[in-house]
Amino acid sequence: MSPAESEITAELVRDLLRDQHPDLADHPVELGARGWDNQLWRLGDDLAVRLPWATPSADALLRKEYAWLPALAPHLPLPVPVPQRIGEPSERFPRPWIVTTWVPGEPADRVPVTRAEEAAETLADFLTALHRPAPTGAPAGRHRGGPPAEHAEAFARMLAEVTELELIPDPDAVRAVWEDAAAAPDWAGPPVWLHGDLHPANILVADGTFCGVIDFGDLCAGDPAGDLAAAWTLLPDGASGRFHEVYRPTPDAATLRRARGWAALRALACILVGDAGVHGRPGGKPTWGPPARAALERLTATVRR
Repeated sequence: MSPAESEITAELVRDLLRDQHPDLADHPVELGARGWDNQLWRLGDDLAVRLPWATPSADALLRKEYAWLPALAPHLPLPVPVPQRIGEPSERFPRPWIVTTWVPGEPADRVPVTRAEEAAETLADFLTALHRPAPTGAPAGRHRGGPPAEHAEAFARMLAEVTELELIPDPDAVRAVWEDAAAAPDWAGPPVWLHGDLHPANILVADGTFCGVIDFGDLCAGDPAGDLAAAWTLLPDGASGRFHEVYRPTPDAATLRRARGWAALRALACILVGDAGVHGRPGGKPTWGPPARAALERLTATVRR
Protein backbone atom coordinates (compact mmCIF):
# COMPACT_ATOMS: atom_id res chain seq x y z
CA MET A 1 0.00 0.00 0.00
CA SER A 2 1.11 3.55 -0.66
CA PRO A 3 1.16 6.07 2.24
CA ALA A 4 -2.10 7.59 0.96
CA GLU A 5 -3.77 4.19 1.19
CA SER A 6 -2.76 3.63 4.79
CA GLU A 7 -3.62 7.03 6.29
CA ILE A 8 -7.42 6.78 6.43
CA THR A 9 -8.33 6.70 10.11
CA ALA A 10 -11.43 7.28 12.21
CA GLU A 11 -10.00 10.66 13.21
CA LEU A 12 -9.55 11.65 9.56
CA VAL A 13 -13.16 10.69 8.82
CA ARG A 14 -14.34 12.80 11.76
CA ASP A 15 -12.22 15.74 10.59
CA LEU A 16 -13.64 15.54 7.07
CA LEU A 17 -17.16 15.51 8.46
CA ARG A 18 -16.44 18.48 10.75
CA ASP A 19 -15.16 20.43 7.76
CA GLN A 20 -17.95 19.67 5.26
CA HIS A 21 -20.88 18.03 7.09
CA PRO A 22 -20.58 19.14 10.71
CA ASP A 23 -24.07 17.94 11.64
CA LEU A 24 -22.77 14.37 11.19
CA ALA A 25 -19.41 14.77 12.92
CA ASP A 26 -20.54 13.61 16.37
CA HIS A 27 -21.79 10.22 15.16
CA PRO A 28 -19.63 7.24 16.21
CA VAL A 29 -17.12 6.21 13.52
CA GLU A 30 -15.65 2.73 13.08
CA LEU A 31 -14.08 0.81 10.20
CA GLY A 32 -16.60 -1.30 8.31
CA ALA A 33 -14.59 -2.80 5.45
CA ARG A 34 -11.69 -2.28 3.06
CA GLY A 35 -12.96 -2.93 -0.44
CA TRP A 36 -11.24 -3.02 -3.80
CA ASP A 37 -11.74 0.68 -4.56
CA ASN A 38 -12.96 2.19 -1.29
CA GLN A 39 -12.77 1.98 2.45
CA LEU A 40 -16.13 1.90 4.23
CA TRP A 41 -16.48 3.50 7.66
CA ARG A 42 -19.68 3.09 9.66
CA LEU A 43 -21.19 6.37 10.81
CA GLY A 44 -23.58 5.77 13.67
CA ASP A 45 -26.23 3.09 13.19
CA ASP A 46 -27.67 4.07 9.82
CA LEU A 47 -24.95 5.72 7.70
CA ALA A 48 -21.52 4.97 6.24
CA VAL A 49 -18.67 7.01 4.74
CA ARG A 50 -17.00 5.64 1.60
CA LEU A 51 -13.55 6.98 0.76
CA PRO A 52 -11.42 5.92 -2.24
CA TRP A 53 -8.14 4.43 -1.06
CA ALA A 54 -6.42 2.78 -4.01
CA THR A 55 -7.53 2.77 -7.64
CA PRO A 56 -7.58 6.21 -9.34
CA SER A 57 -10.86 5.38 -11.12
CA ALA A 58 -12.72 5.18 -7.80
CA ASP A 59 -13.25 8.97 -7.70
CA ALA A 60 -15.43 8.98 -10.81
CA LEU A 61 -17.29 5.88 -9.67
CA LEU A 62 -18.31 7.52 -6.39
CA ARG A 63 -19.56 10.59 -8.23
CA LYS A 64 -21.54 8.35 -10.59
CA GLU A 65 -23.23 6.61 -7.67
CA TYR A 66 -24.06 9.97 -6.11
CA ALA A 67 -25.60 11.19 -9.37
CA TRP A 68 -27.69 8.16 -10.34
CA LEU A 69 -28.35 5.76 -7.49
CA PRO A 70 -30.80 7.91 -5.43
CA ALA A 71 -33.30 7.84 -8.32
CA LEU A 72 -32.95 4.08 -8.87
CA ALA A 73 -33.01 2.93 -5.24
CA PRO A 74 -36.76 3.48 -4.56
CA HIS A 75 -37.64 1.04 -7.37
CA LEU A 76 -35.44 -1.79 -6.05
CA PRO A 77 -36.80 -4.55 -3.79
CA LEU A 78 -33.56 -4.96 -1.79
CA PRO A 79 -31.79 -2.31 0.31
CA VAL A 80 -28.88 -0.57 -1.40
CA PRO A 81 -26.47 2.08 -0.08
CA VAL A 82 -28.18 5.33 -1.09
CA PRO A 83 -25.83 8.34 -1.31
CA GLN A 84 -26.88 11.15 1.05
CA ARG A 85 -23.98 13.62 0.96
CA ILE A 86 -20.83 14.18 -1.05
CA GLY A 87 -17.48 15.38 0.24
CA GLU A 88 -15.21 17.33 -2.05
CA PRO A 89 -11.41 17.03 -2.25
CA SER A 90 -9.57 19.14 0.31
CA GLU A 91 -6.16 19.59 1.90
CA ARG A 92 -7.06 16.92 4.44
CA PHE A 93 -8.08 14.39 1.78
CA PRO A 94 -7.43 15.07 -1.92
CA ARG A 95 -10.24 12.90 -3.32
CA PRO A 96 -14.07 13.00 -3.28
CA TRP A 97 -15.99 10.84 -0.80
CA ILE A 98 -19.63 10.14 -0.04
CA VAL A 99 -21.96 9.49 2.87
CA THR A 100 -24.48 6.71 2.18
CA THR A 101 -27.05 4.71 4.04
CA TRP A 102 -25.72 1.62 5.81
CA VAL A 103 -26.99 -1.74 4.52
CA PRO A 104 -26.83 -4.51 7.16
CA GLY A 105 -25.79 -8.05 6.28
CA GLU A 106 -22.68 -10.12 5.62
CA PRO A 107 -21.03 -10.42 2.17
CA ALA A 108 -21.84 -13.65 0.36
CA ASP A 109 -18.15 -14.51 -0.02
CA ARG A 110 -18.07 -14.91 3.78
CA VAL A 111 -21.53 -16.25 4.64
CA PRO A 112 -23.14 -19.01 2.53
CA VAL A 113 -26.63 -18.93 1.06
CA THR A 114 -28.59 -21.77 2.65
CA ARG A 115 -32.11 -20.97 1.41
CA ALA A 116 -31.33 -21.48 -2.25
CA GLU A 117 -34.80 -21.18 -3.80
CA GLU A 118 -35.63 -18.03 -1.84
CA ALA A 119 -32.27 -16.51 -2.77
CA ALA A 120 -32.90 -17.30 -6.45
CA GLU A 121 -36.30 -15.62 -6.34
CA THR A 122 -34.94 -12.61 -4.45
CA LEU A 123 -32.09 -12.12 -6.92
CA ALA A 124 -34.44 -12.51 -9.90
CA ASP A 125 -36.88 -9.96 -8.47
CA PHE A 126 -34.04 -7.52 -7.83
CA LEU A 127 -32.63 -7.76 -11.35
CA THR A 128 -36.08 -7.62 -12.94
CA ALA A 129 -36.64 -4.31 -11.12
CA LEU A 130 -33.17 -2.95 -11.94
CA HIS A 131 -33.11 -3.92 -15.62
CA ARG A 132 -35.34 -1.10 -16.84
CA PRO A 133 -34.44 0.76 -20.04
CA ALA A 134 -31.84 3.36 -19.11
CA PRO A 135 -32.37 7.02 -20.04
CA THR A 136 -30.36 8.94 -22.58
CA GLY A 137 -27.16 10.03 -20.90
CA ALA A 138 -26.90 7.01 -18.63
CA PRO A 139 -23.26 6.04 -18.07
CA ALA A 140 -21.71 3.51 -20.39
CA GLY A 141 -19.88 0.61 -18.78
CA ARG A 142 -16.11 0.72 -18.41
CA HIS A 143 -15.79 -2.99 -19.06
CA ARG A 144 -19.41 -4.14 -18.79
CA GLY A 145 -22.54 -3.86 -20.84
CA GLY A 146 -21.22 -4.83 -24.26
CA PRO A 147 -20.68 -8.17 -26.01
CA PRO A 148 -18.46 -10.70 -24.23
CA ALA A 149 -16.37 -10.99 -27.40
CA GLU A 150 -14.97 -7.51 -26.70
CA HIS A 151 -13.08 -9.07 -23.79
CA ALA A 152 -11.51 -12.00 -25.62
CA GLU A 153 -7.98 -10.76 -24.93
CA ALA A 154 -8.64 -10.35 -21.20
CA PHE A 155 -10.26 -13.78 -21.03
CA ALA A 156 -7.32 -15.44 -22.78
CA ARG A 157 -4.82 -13.72 -20.49
CA MET A 158 -6.66 -14.68 -17.30
CA LEU A 159 -7.24 -18.26 -18.42
CA ALA A 160 -3.55 -18.59 -19.22
CA GLU A 161 -2.64 -17.29 -15.75
CA VAL A 162 -4.95 -19.61 -13.81
CA THR A 163 -3.84 -22.52 -16.00
CA GLU A 164 -0.15 -21.83 -15.39
CA LEU A 165 -0.80 -21.54 -11.66
CA GLU A 166 -2.90 -24.75 -11.73
CA LEU A 167 -5.80 -23.01 -10.03
CA ILE A 168 -8.59 -24.73 -12.00
CA PRO A 169 -8.98 -28.38 -13.02
CA ASP A 170 -10.38 -28.08 -16.55
CA PRO A 171 -9.27 -25.02 -18.54
CA ASP A 172 -10.57 -26.49 -21.80
CA ALA A 173 -14.12 -26.67 -20.44
CA VAL A 174 -13.91 -23.05 -19.30
CA ARG A 175 -12.68 -22.06 -22.75
CA ALA A 176 -15.61 -23.89 -24.33
CA VAL A 177 -18.10 -21.91 -22.20
CA TRP A 178 -16.41 -18.68 -23.25
CA GLU A 179 -16.22 -19.49 -26.95
CA ASP A 180 -19.91 -20.35 -27.01
CA ALA A 181 -20.74 -17.02 -25.34
CA ALA A 182 -18.51 -15.03 -27.69
CA ALA A 183 -20.25 -16.63 -30.70
CA ALA A 184 -23.76 -15.81 -29.44
CA PRO A 185 -25.75 -13.03 -31.15
CA ASP A 186 -25.38 -9.59 -29.57
CA TRP A 187 -28.08 -7.96 -27.45
CA ALA A 188 -30.65 -6.33 -29.75
CA GLY A 189 -32.82 -4.66 -27.12
CA PRO A 190 -32.50 -1.22 -25.52
CA PRO A 191 -29.68 -0.64 -23.04
CA VAL A 192 -30.94 -1.43 -19.53
CA TRP A 193 -29.58 -0.44 -16.13
CA LEU A 194 -26.92 -2.86 -14.86
CA HIS A 195 -25.25 -3.20 -11.50
CA GLY A 196 -22.15 -4.24 -13.43
CA ASP A 197 -20.20 -6.00 -10.67
CA LEU A 198 -22.35 -8.71 -9.08
CA HIS A 199 -19.79 -10.94 -7.43
CA PRO A 200 -20.19 -12.47 -3.95
CA ALA A 201 -18.46 -9.64 -2.08
CA ASN A 202 -21.07 -7.18 -3.41
CA ILE A 203 -24.25 -8.91 -2.27
CA LEU A 204 -25.24 -9.33 1.38
CA VAL A 205 -26.72 -12.32 3.18
CA ALA A 206 -28.85 -12.65 6.31
CA ASP A 207 -30.76 -15.70 7.53
CA GLY A 208 -29.54 -17.75 4.58
CA THR A 209 -30.75 -15.53 1.75
CA PHE A 210 -29.90 -12.25 0.06
CA CYS A 211 -30.74 -9.09 2.01
CA GLY A 212 -28.96 -6.25 0.19
CA VAL A 213 -26.77 -5.25 -2.75
CA ILE A 214 -23.79 -2.91 -2.42
CA ASP A 215 -21.07 -1.20 -4.48
CA PHE A 216 -22.74 0.32 -7.52
CA GLY A 217 -19.52 1.88 -8.81
CA ASP A 218 -19.86 -0.02 -12.10
CA LEU A 219 -23.51 1.03 -12.59
CA CYS A 220 -24.05 1.39 -16.33
CA ALA A 221 -26.41 0.79 -19.24
CA GLY A 222 -26.13 -2.15 -21.60
CA ASP A 223 -26.82 -5.84 -22.21
CA PRO A 224 -28.50 -7.53 -19.20
CA ALA A 225 -26.41 -10.66 -19.75
CA GLY A 226 -23.58 -9.13 -17.70
CA ASP A 227 -25.78 -9.13 -14.59
CA LEU A 228 -27.57 -12.37 -15.42
CA ALA A 229 -24.20 -14.08 -14.95
CA ALA A 230 -25.09 -13.85 -11.26
CA ALA A 231 -27.29 -16.94 -11.62
CA TRP A 232 -24.06 -18.97 -11.77
CA THR A 233 -21.69 -16.82 -9.68
CA LEU A 234 -23.96 -16.08 -6.69
CA LEU A 235 -26.46 -18.92 -6.35
CA PRO A 236 -25.82 -22.42 -4.95
CA ASP A 237 -25.90 -25.51 -7.13
CA GLY A 238 -29.28 -26.19 -8.69
CA ALA A 239 -30.76 -22.74 -8.03
CA SER A 240 -30.19 -21.08 -11.42
CA GLY A 241 -33.28 -22.75 -12.90
CA ARG A 242 -35.57 -21.10 -10.36
CA PHE A 243 -33.86 -17.77 -11.03
CA HIS A 244 -34.59 -18.03 -14.75
CA GLU A 245 -38.22 -18.96 -14.05
CA VAL A 246 -38.79 -15.82 -11.98
CA TYR A 247 -36.70 -13.23 -13.88
CA ARG A 248 -38.65 -11.15 -16.44
CA PRO A 249 -38.57 -10.96 -19.34
CA THR A 250 -37.54 -14.60 -19.68
CA PRO A 251 -34.00 -14.60 -21.12
CA ASP A 252 -33.65 -16.02 -24.62
CA ALA A 253 -31.04 -18.62 -25.47
CA ALA A 254 -28.51 -16.11 -26.83
CA THR A 255 -28.71 -14.00 -23.68
CA LEU A 256 -28.10 -17.04 -21.50
CA ARG A 257 -25.10 -18.00 -23.61
CA ARG A 258 -23.62 -14.52 -23.19
CA ALA A 259 -24.42 -14.59 -19.47
CA ARG A 260 -22.50 -17.85 -19.06
CA GLY A 261 -19.49 -16.26 -20.72
CA TRP A 262 -19.66 -13.27 -18.40
CA ALA A 263 -19.90 -15.66 -15.45
CA ALA A 264 -16.76 -17.46 -16.58
CA LEU A 265 -14.87 -14.20 -17.07
CA ARG A 266 -15.89 -12.88 -13.64
CA ALA A 267 -15.03 -16.18 -11.94
CA LEU A 268 -11.53 -16.15 -13.43
CA ALA A 269 -11.00 -12.58 -12.25
CA CYS A 270 -12.15 -13.43 -8.73
CA ILE A 271 -9.88 -16.48 -8.58
CA LEU A 272 -6.90 -14.34 -9.51
CA VAL A 273 -7.83 -11.63 -7.00
CA GLY A 274 -8.36 -14.29 -4.38
CA ASP A 275 -4.88 -15.76 -4.60
CA ALA A 276 -2.13 -13.98 -2.71
CA GLY A 277 0.05 -11.80 -4.86
CA VAL A 278 -2.01 -12.17 -8.05
CA HIS A 279 -3.79 -8.96 -9.08
CA GLY A 280 -5.00 -8.30 -5.54
CA ARG A 281 -4.01 -6.22 -2.55
CA PRO A 282 -1.05 -7.65 -0.62
CA GLY A 283 -2.18 -11.04 0.67
CA GLY A 284 -4.98 -11.24 -1.85
CA LYS A 285 -8.65 -11.66 -0.97
CA PRO A 286 -8.82 -15.34 -0.04
CA THR A 287 -12.60 -15.42 0.41
CA TRP A 288 -13.07 -14.63 -3.31
CA GLY A 289 -11.51 -17.83 -4.60
CA PRO A 290 -13.83 -20.60 -3.34
CA PRO A 291 -17.13 -19.17 -4.66
CA ALA A 292 -15.46 -18.41 -8.00
CA ARG A 293 -14.21 -21.99 -8.31
CA ALA A 294 -17.70 -23.26 -7.45
CA ALA A 295 -19.14 -21.04 -10.19
CA LEU A 296 -16.75 -22.47 -12.78
CA GLU A 297 -17.67 -25.99 -11.71
CA ARG A 298 -21.37 -25.20 -12.27
CA LEU A 299 -20.63 -23.61 -15.64
CA THR A 300 -18.44 -26.40 -16.96
CA ALA A 301 -20.37 -29.42 -15.62
CA THR A 302 -22.54 -29.65 -18.73
CA VAL A 303 -19.57 -29.17 -21.07
CA ARG A 304 -17.83 -32.25 -19.65
CA ARG A 305 -20.85 -34.55 -20.02
